[in-house]
Amino acid sequence: MARKEKSEYIIQAVSHALDLLEQFHDDVDELGVTELSKRLKLHKNNVFRLLATLESRGYIEQNKATENYRLGLKALELGQTFIKQMGLLRQAKPILEKMVAECNETCYVAIFKEGHVVYLDMVETDMTVRVVSRVGSRLPAYCTAAGKIHLAHMSDEEINEILPDKELKPYTSTTIKSRDLLKKELVTIAEEGYAIDNEELDLGVRCVAAPIRDYTRRIVGSISVSGPNMRLNDERIKNELIPLVTSSGEELSTRLGYHK
Repeated sequence: MARKEKSEYIIQAVSHALDLLEQFHDDVDELGVTELSKRLKLHKNNVFRLLATLESRGYIEQNKATENYRLGLKALELGQTFIKQMGLLRQAKPILEKMVAECNETCYVAIFKEGHVVYLDMVETDMTVRVVSRVGSRLPAYCTAAGKIHLAHMSDEEINEILPDKELKPYTSTTIKSRDLLKKELVTIAEEGYAIDNEELDLGVRCVAAPIRDYTRRIVGSISVSGPNMRLNDERIKNELIPLVTSSGEELSTRLGYHK
């Protein structure tokens, strides 16, 4: 069976909503329903429904004085997130490449989102046995080194909200299964400045991660090295990989404007 073109999957209502948002450009800051109806060649009722939907999510807001519509704060937040992530990726790439040149293991940069870590970019080892790419994956924070870095700098209340159950789902035999035990480890992680995933998500895979901070001193991501446990033994992790990951995290943080 022939594959469909992506254009055949387009949802018309979503396309119209994006068309509407794109009318607010250059010096156009406010538009009314009638003007939007003309521009989009849509009935006023359809335009109003699109506006109501976008307004309910914060992407559009109404100026009560003029009754016209303008972009909402959510549109700004989305743009800022994109800029931050692109800035992080641009600065991270040469550091990831340098890490891989030094240790010849796969290295990642990740961010925290809604209780999960999302891997944004990676540079792969040329070793035959390697970790499967996780770029774009959303993985549970409590059993990944990258995720534990973020959790270690959160309050008890924030952790309880992210992990409402005291018992944690085990992915392997070494997954930390209790929220209380996890919290004890997080205290140590915060003090030492790095986290280790000891085959807690995938059997046979170990990982070391360190925080990435920006100019506000806030943790905006994590940088990590992953590999098979046969190569990432305790001695190598301690003597080579922890110093490599922490120094790389500090270098990337400095590039983002962080000062101790």
